[in-house]
Amino acid sequence: MDIKEQITSVVEKVTKDAGLMEEFKKDPVKAVEKVLGVDLPDDIVNKVVDGVKAKITVDKASDALGAIKKLF
Repeated sequence: MDIKEQITSVVEKVTKDAGLMEEFKKDPVKAVEKVLGVDLPDDIVNKVVDGVKAKITVDKASDALGAIKKLF
């Protein structure tokens, strides 16, 4: 299982579905397993959750920076 591919897949699905994003915020492990459709070992699912959180944070920061640049 390629963790990077799984992270990308989860990020795409979570960012496009507000309900899934809320579920991810409340219980990220459950949301990731729901998106992937499998029950993963804790060490793997935690890596995916951490990667998704990091990617979402970076994407939001990039969007905010882009909006600020448009002001000038």
